[in-house]
Amino acid sequence: MRLPRWCFLALLVTLFCFRCGGAQTPAAPGSPPPPQALAQSQATVKISLDDAIQMALQHNHSLLAARTTIQQSQAEETTANLRPNPVLLGDVQFLPIFQPSNFSSDYIDNTAQFDLGVSYLFERGKKRQHRLQAAKDVTAVTRSQVADNERSLSFNVASQFVNVELAESTLELAEQDLKSFQNTVDIGQARFDAGDIGQGDLLKIKLQMLQFQTDVSAAQLARVQGLSDLRQLLGYESVPQDYDVAGSFDYQPVKGNVEDFEAKALQSRPDLRGAQLGVTAATSQRDLQKAIGKRDVTGQVSYTHIVLNDVSLFGQIQLPVFDRNQGEIARAGFAITQAQEQEKFATGQVLTDVKDAFENLRTNDKIVGLYRSGYLDQAQQSRDISEYAYRHGAASLLDFLDAERSYRSTQLAYRQALASYLLGLEQLREAVGTRNLP
Repeated sequence: MRLPRWCFLALLVTLFCFRCGGAQTPAAPGSPPPPQALAQSQATVKISLDDAIQMALQHNHSLLAARTTIQQSQAEETTANLRPNPVLLGDVQFLPIFQPSNFSSDYIDNTAQFDLGVSYLFERGKKRQHRLQAAKDVTAVTRSQVADNERSLSFNVASQFVNVELAESTLELAEQDLKSFQNTVDIGQARFDAGDIGQGDLLKIKLQMLQFQTDVSAAQLARVQGLSDLRQLLGYESVPQDYDVAGSFDYQPVKGNVEDFEAKALQSRPDLRGAQLGVTAATSQRDLQKAIGKRDVTGQVSYTHIVLNDVSLFGQIQLPVFDRNQGEIARAGFAITQAQEQEKFATGQVLTDVKDAFENLRTNDKIVGLYRSGYLDQAQQSRDISEYAYRHGAASLLDFLDAERSYRSTQLAYRQALASYLLGLEQLREAVGTRNLP
């Protein structure tokens, strides 16, 4: 037996008033705050994107390990600048070991020979200066490599930060959809109790509820995993376990053309700078090998006692007849050519990265613009109209569920497009080599 239309409307009004009254019941004066308010009062540490990048640059263990290579290279500079140590020489000759009876002060003073001397290696060709310069050039290359590690780490942190923002935005949408659809389930139950819909339609509505609950669980998992991965990049011990991100997951317009970005990248990219310094370091190595080809002189001063006290001077130099370090000099020359080719490749790679990142950002910008131009509002209006019509019996259940699915898929697609745009923006920043874009 179907109830009159006015009875069904009365049930709807009663249900609505009951839900509103239960949600808006004020707390009595002087009563303790509810547990939810206590939980919110405990301030959770929130980290912005800039804070996250700075924390990663200070606490990321992989980066800290890479920075020790600079200190190691500086220690090699100290080694390269060291002078050779002098050599102390001494000997005693003509001791009567097998004629012990000959041991006497006269024999020691008149027959035995005592020598004591000091020798020193005099480096020619300014070897020490060339060693030091070559070590300094290697340190400069190492600094650029570490700076490039910082650039990559900043991109990874920013990308993971955007992923966390996407997960939180998706979770917020899923919770809103779940709460909204719960009202639909309540309305459907009321209509079923009033005899306005059949049990089959009610079951379809309740089964659709499973999808919303699943979306909430998946979004919660994505958020937890995203925060955990971000924490590892920041330095696991540097942030508390219950931290959160603080950022505006929203569209950020970027101005500028690809030529401007390419010019800035050629000045800012540390990997390109490292390739350029690699040519300088290779040239320093060739100069060092040429200096090594110069033969060194060993000088020696010796004191000798055989009856009389004498001083002797010695000098020694290798004749460069065969070995003039030809092989290493030639190898160092080819190394310069190799470094020059690597510099050209790095230059092309920088321009390619900027071009790809710029086109990716521009494409995602167009997609986000399409959603923001009206499709989001249209999906919202379509769902609201279908929901209103269904609740008043003017639309079928299938029409309403289809509008609900379209709205949810549109919202999710927009968030994915927005995340792709923000990731594209971070990719462009990485390609240019600086976070300060026009």
